[in-house]
Amino acid sequence: MKFFFNVGRYFTMLKRVFARPERHKMYLRQLFREIDNLGVNSVGIVIVISVFIGGIMVIQFAYSMSNPLYPSELVGLGTRDTLILEFSSTMLALIMAGKIGSNITSEIGTMRVTEQIDSLEIMGVNSASYLILPKIVAVVFIFPFLFIISVFFGMLGGLLTGPIAGVITVPEYLDGIRYLFYPYYVTFSIIKSLFFGFLVATVPAYFGYYVQGGAFEVGKASTRAVVNTNILILLFDLILTRLLLT
Repeated sequence: MKFFFNVGRYFTMLKRVFARPERHKMYLRQLFREIDNLGVNSVGIVIVISVFIGGIMVIQFAYSMSNPLYPSELVGLGTRDTLILEFSSTMLALIMAGKIGSNITSEIGTMRVTEQIDSLEIMGVNSASYLILPKIVAVVFIFPFLFIISVFFGMLGGLLTGPIAGVITVPEYLDGIRYLFYPYYVTFSIIKSLFFGFLVATVPAYFGYYVQGGAFEVGKASTRAVVNTNILILLFDLILTRLLLT
């Protein structure tokens, strides 16, 4: 199975995607539908995952910093910075690549194999722009909000779990949350979220748009889309961290 995609054809698709729309009202209506379908419907799973991850982080940090020489505030600080710098941006993007990315690939791929895309082209519609551009705008728009929601509920999960597990008190945890806070960390992670949102929307769209065959090939395309998106997210995470945190 070939997992990697044709970069040249990917940029050719993007050139068509960002061509001037024929009817702006049609695109606007499609945009709101995609925001609801891809973004709003993802809020629930983001909240659930973030609450549990925040609680797990608090317990793990408390265990690894059980030495009495370490101040208890480090537990809250470590949980906060891990959520902001890595989990709520990068790890969440990897999870969303599986949920949102497979959705995009299967939707566009099904339209390709059932010749609906060919019908749009015959009617003179720029199918790449009509189908993919609203998804890109919706995902890029919603990702920073998902990041903020994830950070909030992750820290809330730590606040609830720490005292219940008996590893830290509420005042100690809140002191750690406020300790040595750098606002640039939030800016850095929002920038990453915008890049990751673009990848999560465009790479799966590419695999769906160029799929050939039937339902079985659409399933394989969804797998390849998620794998490639995850690889690119990790690659850009490394590049952006090197560029923006040094």
